[in-house]
Amino acid sequence: MSILPQIAFLLIFAIAGWILYKRVSYLRRNILLGKAESRNDQPEKRWKTMGLVALGQQKMFKRIGPAFLHLLIYVAFIIINLEVLEFVIDGLSGSHRIFAPFLGASYSVAMNIFEFLAIAVLVSCVAFLIRRNITRVPRLTMRELSGWPALDANLILIIEIVLMLAILSMNAADQILADRGVGYYLPVSGLFFSGLLRPLFEGLGDGALVFVERFAWWFHIVGILAFAIYVTYSKHLHIFLAFPNTWYTNLKPKGEMKNMDEVTNEVKMMLGMPTESSTEPPAEIARFGAKDVNDLSWVNIMNAYACTECGRCTAECPANITGKKLSPRKIMMDVRDRAEEVGKSLDAGGPGLEDGKSLLGDYTTKEEINACTSCNACVEACPVNIDPLAIILQMRRYVAMEESGTPAQWNAMFQNMETSFSPWKFAPTDRFNWADKLKE
Repeated sequence: MSILPQIAFLLIFAIAGWILYKRVSYLRRNILLGKAESRNDQPEKRWKTMGLVALGQQKMFKRIGPAFLHLLIYVAFIIINLEVLEFVIDGLSGSHRIFAPFLGASYSVAMNIFEFLAIAVLVSCVAFLIRRNITRVPRLTMRELSGWPALDANLILIIEIVLMLAILSMNAADQILADRGVGYYLPVSGLFFSGLLRPLFEGLGDGALVFVERFAWWFHIVGILAFAIYVTYSKHLHIFLAFPNTWYTNLKPKGEMKNMDEVTNEVKMMLGMPTESSTEPPAEIARFGAKDVNDLSWVNIMNAYACTECGRCTAECPANITGKKLSPRKIMMDVRDRAEEVGKSLDAGGPGLEDGKSLLGDYTTKEEINACTSCNACVEACPVNIDPLAIILQMRRYVAMEESGTPAQWNAMFQNMETSFSPWKFAPTDRFNWADKLKE
């Protein structure tokens, strides 16, 4: 038997592995454009959060219909990859259905489960295509999804459909060849779903069937490798990043805003309060808040790359619902797009962050971030615990502290809070006068 197919398989596998390595290195470098931030506290709670939210998809089930379809695709993605393991071993060793002789009747059961999941993926992907392109669910047709984001979402669904059809076609042709006693093809009894396709291939000769089976086999394995590479360019990177993203979830109460440690220490010193002891002089603050991606933390940028673009955050945002331009999903897409722009510039030997552009201004506008009510609805809605509010607050902090560019009404409120300890301009001693009426 010729070893050329094995050499070809090994070469394709090695090329795909190299491309993936380069892409992962590129994404890691882009994420690390952000500032250092430690989030390894409470490991037990982090493992639990990752298990429930990423693995268990806990937050997806706030909408039962799409959640169930997504679960079918998710389970199929995990389980069908067990069959891909057989593909890889067969490709490297030159064998065919290497697990079949060892598993006996169990192999037929496993193959029927794989085929059922393939059909489930087909049905789910068709349903998602209908939701996006025919019924046009509002959150899936907003302005930030025009162009590549919409094409990307449709492409991935179509690719999954074609890959599942390749599995079913391969099995159908394979079993016809096995029944005819051709070559090394092994009979696998009772394959129900691929059996429904057998009438399409029964009239073909042995040579044509071998071509169909081999073409479908190669198409599927090369398609899987190509899919893995494509995912690193797609919003579907969340398939992998959902796990670290949920591990590094902000475990503090959602209403607690993160202060700048340097500013907090300065205030404590002014008030005569104890500060964090340090033998080193305080580092000079390069910038208050965030103007560009390097002012954010690496966790913020990872959040952007983990974004599924599902739009649940925007659909729940009260500012967006009332017609404001703010879309938390767009904020995350802006961060990712800016990180991508900087990364490509650095790879090309360009200026990188010094290209005269910035996240705030060239991607996200003041009008968008000023519309945010800080209610955390977007954070609560996200199925993988992304935190758009943390990024919005950092950009607003930059506008307030570096540019003094907040609206006049806000400045009056800030002054009242500083002098009267409330947003309203009245003496602190009068703050609870409203409660006097309760005594009457």
